[in-house]
Amino acid sequence: MSCRSTGTLTLPSSTNPTPSRTEEPMADLHGFNANEVDPTTDLEPIPAGKYLALITESEMKANKAGTGSYLQLTFQILEGPHKGRFLWARLNLQHPNATAVAIARAELSAICRATCVMTPKDSTELHNLPLVITVKLKKREDTGELQNEVRGFSKRESLGGPPQQATTNAPPWRR
Repeated sequence: MSCRSTGTLTLPSSTNPTPSRTEEPMADLHGFNANEVDPTTDLEPIPAGKYLALITESEMKANKAGTGSYLQLTFQILEGPHKGRFLWARLNLQHPNATAVAIARAELSAICRATCVMTPKDSTELHNLPLVITVKLKKREDTGELQNEVRGFSKRESLGGPPQQATTNAPPWRR
């Protein structure tokens, strides 16, 4: 299927000659050309596994019940076929359920250790520092569809492959 653009869009005028509210200005797209940008695709969950990522955003949000708040962390994958994908984790740092808070504090501790920021004063101190996240697949309760869940955090190890043996002229038993 091919798309043609004439450059103008004409909409029927309102039947009400005196609008009751002020009209919002239209968004100026500054000459956007869809031919120059790849379209978005349906984002399927990524496979379970370990991924090098970093935290790009963090925000405290109130929970649905209004009984506490959680820290929402946005992770961006840095390598591999899923490079650039975003995943989210929610840490229930303020919640009436003490177990939920204990789990969230343990996850935050793992993130702090993985990023080597042991006593952050603000969540932004955890931004843009590489760490390894463990991603699991979980079935949604409402739709039954699979979704990703960030379940583990660890330090970034050397990504250069196995250590190389030093080359010397000494015999192997003296190296």
